[in-house]
Amino acid sequence: MTVSRIDLADAATPEKLVLEILKNEPGLAIPVPIEALARQLDIVDILPLETDGYEGGLITPVDKFNGSILFNQASPRRRRRFTIAHELGHFLMPSHVPSAEGRFLCRLQDMLALKANEADRRMKMEVEANRFAANILMPAPLFRKDAAAGKDPDLSHLVKLADKYDVSKEAASRSYVRYREEPVAVVIARHGKVLRVYGDYAKFPGLSAERARPVSPYSLLRRRTHQEGVPSDIDETDAGVWIDVQRGRKPPALYEQVLLQRDGFAMIMLSMNPPDEDEEDPEDDLTSAQRLRRRVDR
Repeated sequence: MTVSRIDLADAATPEKLVLEILKNEPGLAIPVPIEALARQLDIVDILPLETDGYEGGLITPVDKFNGSILFNQASPRRRRRFTIAHELGHFLMPSHVPSAEGRFLCRLQDMLALKANEADRRMKMEVEANRFAANILMPAPLFRKDAAAGKDPDLSHLVKLADKYDVSKEAASRSYVRYREEPVAVVIARHGKVLRVYGDYAKFPGLSAERARPVSPYSLLRRRTHQEGVPSDIDETDAGVWIDVQRGRKPPALYEQVLLQRDGFAMIMLSMNPPDEDEEDPEDDLTSAQRLRRRVDR
């Protein structure tokens, strides 16, 4: 590798940082050798974290001359890769200033954050570090092309992409729903309750799944028995199970697929056909308050 931090001097956003890295390393391998890249960019040590309750950390002076990345050695290897990329994002982002003790300490929930209140500076840094990690491990020019390759959205396809880029299935799902042309969402559930939902709400509006609420008994997850580790067939399901259907309007065709995982986890992929250009705006029948709430949630 030849990229250096001097090459990244003018990059002030996660996306610009990744763009400059790829520009200077056009042959960067997939899966991205994140530890080698971190060392190339002045990370001197990558060490197991000894502090309980944290997923990762970064130790660096205020001037960020160099740094040491810490990771939770008890976490799965692919999560550790994301953690290392996340901490590298903290190190490279010029606006990310370490604490008075010269460190960042990040919990698992920080690694999952996709948005933050404008006034919450710490969480804004976590969101930006996550954007960097996702973009460097799954470079958009490559991942977008790979995500679009399948004829229909499919968990089998998503699993192959996670293997190719050496990231967790959940991390892959966040990019997958973004880059597919069709409206796609992925629900992460555990023991029959919704944990997290990922989707491009500009394309997949009205998703009614709520965190900590039980998955509907009419969902494919609950209606059938599933084999762990084997994606189910894609099944058309009643749209009202997962989305808010406006009274008097024809519900869209909604498709559902389930991947049962270990420890009670499950991934549920929801997809719809792309809307026709002549189709009415789905916000037409919403009240002003409903439109505002939807845009705030995005």
